[in-house]
This record gives sequence, C-alpha cells and structure tokens, in this order.
Amino acid sequence: MKLSVSMNEVLPSCRGLIFGCHVGFCTQDVEKEKETHSYLSKEEIKEKVHKYNLAVTDKLKMTLNSNGIYTGFIKVQMELCKPPQPSPNSGKLSPGSNGCMNTLHISSTNTVGEVIEALLKKFLVTESPAKFALYKRCHREDQVYACKLSDREHPLYLRLVAGPRTDTLSFVLREHEIGEWEAFSLPELQNFLRILDKEEDEQLQNLKRRYTAYRHKLEEALREVWKPD
Repeated sequence: MKLSVSMNEVLPSCRGLIFGCHVGFCTQDVEKEKETHSYLSKEEIKEKVHKYNLAVTDKLKMTLNSNGIYTGFIKVQMELCKPPQPSPNSGKLSPGSNGCMNTLHISSTNTVGEVIEALLKKFLVTESPAKFALYKRCHREDQVYACKLSDREHPLYLRLVAGPRTDTLSFVLREHEIGEWEAFSLPELQNFLRILDKEEDEQLQNLKRRYTAYRHKLEEALREVWKPD
C-alpha cells in the first residue's frame, strides 16, 4: 500500500527531517563534522585511528599511512526499490535485493561520488551514478535519522569520527528517481509519525491557549460594557 500524503502536507519540523536533516540534530552534526575535518592534524588523525582500531570487533581495521592518508572499510546497505540493470553477460548478481550489505575498502580521500561509482562498478552496473545517492543513517536513543550526503563528503572520515559501530552510524545507497516516501525505511517512517503526533499536540495546545486568551478578553470587555454606572 502506497502512502498518498504529499511532502508539502507534513508539519515543518518533520519536513526538515525528510528533506535532509532534522533541525537541531543532524544539521549541527554535519556542520561539526565538516569543521572538525578541516582542522584535524596528523596527530589527531593518528589518535582517532588508534582508538577506532581498539574498538573494532570484525578485524576491519584502518591503516594510517605516513602522508596522513588512511584506508579502511565501510559497509553500505542497498535499499533500492528496483534492481539496477547489470551489463549483459556480466555474470554478476544485481545488488537490488533489499537489505543487501556490501563492504568496500576505500581511503580517506575517496568521496561519496567515488564510493557510489565503486559500488556500481563492483556489480558491473551500467546505469548512471547520478541516479543514486548515499545516505548516512544515525541512530540515537529510539530515533532514526537519515541524511543525504553530498558528493564531496568523505565516508571513511565519517566512519572514523563515529567509530566502527554500525548501530551508531551506517551508510545506505538509494535511488534518486523514486517516490517521495519510498526512500525511507519503516523505522524512519515510524519516527516521522511520532514527530507529527508531537507537533500536532503542540499545535492544538497553542490553539487552545490562544482562544482561551481571546475568550477571557471578550468576557472582560462584556463585563465592562454591562457594568452598572
């Protein structure tokens, strides 16, 4: 069953979440990461890589080179509405199965655009990389946030900052050219509903307070009019 609600009909804060990042959480996180990325020294990178490797449980550690560039692994979940078309006689399976997880070995210089191209190349997919987008999914408490990454961001840096735990940060590949609501997983849609319920209640309470104040002013004015001389 498809949802028929339009993006324009959702309340402001939920719409902010759907179109990129939830205000006050993910947007600030992204800006903080960008700022930190600009000022990390070689010593700071060395320390972060060391701490990351201590926390690794699946042997997918990072390696720091003498020039400050580091290499490591990211896992990308495929959440595609339709399987991309592989090249004829490629002998490769399409990564279109929902939930399929792929591991890539990349460097800190690789961008989101390059990661998307590498994933498609791995499966010999001939479709344009422009049809796909890479998202980072953040899990905090019982909330799930999905943020679309720009082509210039560096996934391995985000992985380094967040640590190796995929329940804190994970990567998801999705199509660009899909319906508005189909781009989100069930936990994300449930999160949108919770936000909508909260905002609806706040709007109702504000409306009640507004009309209660009007009623009091009107009643006070009426008492003044009918007050005996």
